[in-house]
Amino acid sequence: MPSLAGGGGSQPADSQGAVLNVDAAISSTDIQTPARTSPARVLAPAAVGDVLSLEGDIGPGRITSLTILVPVMNEEGNLPELYARLVDSLTRIGMPFEIVFVDDGSSDGTWALVSSLSASDARVIGLRHRRNFGKAQALANGFALATGDVVVTMDGDLQDDPDELPNFLAMLDQGYDLVSGWKQRRQDPLGKTAPSRVFNWTVRKTTGVQLHDFNCGFKAYRREVTSSIRLYGELHRFTPVLANAEGFRIGELPVKHHARKWGSSKYGWSRLTKGFLDLLTVIFLTQYRQRPMHLFGLPGLISMALGILLGLMLSFERIVLDHSIGTRPALLLAVLLVVIGAQFFGLGLLGEFQAHRSNAPVAAQRLPLSATVGLATRPDLGTRTPGGPAA
Repeated sequence: MPSLAGGGGSQPADSQGAVLNVDAAISSTDIQTPARTSPARVLAPAAVGDVLSLEGDIGPGRITSLTILVPVMNEEGNLPELYARLVDSLTRIGMPFEIVFVDDGSSDGTWALVSSLSASDARVIGLRHRRNFGKAQALANGFALATGDVVVTMDGDLQDDPDELPNFLAMLDQGYDLVSGWKQRRQDPLGKTAPSRVFNWTVRKTTGVQLHDFNCGFKAYRREVTSSIRLYGELHRFTPVLANAEGFRIGELPVKHHARKWGSSKYGWSRLTKGFLDLLTVIFLTQYRQRPMHLFGLPGLISMALGILLGLMLSFERIVLDHSIGTRPALLLAVLLVVIGAQFFGLGLLGEFQAHRSNAPVAAQRLPLSATVGLATRPDLGTRTPGGPAA
């Protein structure tokens, strides 16, 4: 195993994309990741029905190692400078680290460059998607394989400044579990800043998480957080909301932001609509995931009650007043309200069954990767298992 202090390392066996069965590679002993048996600060049961147990005292613990996670797509012109600046900043911090690049379907020379960096530095790890799966999937894959006590995510376009890393660590040491960057003086065109302002205001008002910049990809997570939240679709913007729903403490740090030097932005007005749809998903997941009956049951009961009340009124007219009701629209409305109410109530019950099932232990998700580099020779950061005894 190469020394962590050294930047060099031999070319890993998987560096040329020869790992065709990535699932087998990930489950092999070549990946020096601690056993992830504790996504929620407790030891997971071996089987359904087993009693959960703890191994001594738990707590946030002292930060002893870092994982820098960088999703990239067509960023070959930015990676050499980003790598050099990251290594310089991390070396000055003086803490064991690894840099994980996740290539999300690049069509330029990004993957070749990541492979070259990994060949010359064992601390560089590359993951390559079979196609473009999106930033959320890239982060999820990186979270699954990260070994640092803290995982810092940042974009690969050189707009995030690696010199901010000590400030993130300082805030985490103050007791925060997730620190989100805030680009106060954003160096982006109006096509990106205007929709972002609208989106951030809406998310603040609807979720109660008081951050100024949910879209900022520059964030630092304790690994307990990355082990507790699930990312898919385009939920990467809402990691502070998801973490807040799990009871983690969220902080915000103003960060420097630089104009893009090379390449083009992947976002703009088009993601505003998607963001609002994802916001509805997050609101449901954070507020009603464990109690879907509260969402569907209330309108169901109201609809059924109105239908029954209207039906009783019509029955009174028919029986007492001897009025004909067979052709009246109110009769159809009463039946329709009862049927709709029963359907909503049934959806709530099905949701409760699904919520109960989703709390059972599940097998690890297979990662959609076509190749990896650096996993066979990655340094052992010597980190503790998430949720394990505090240092």
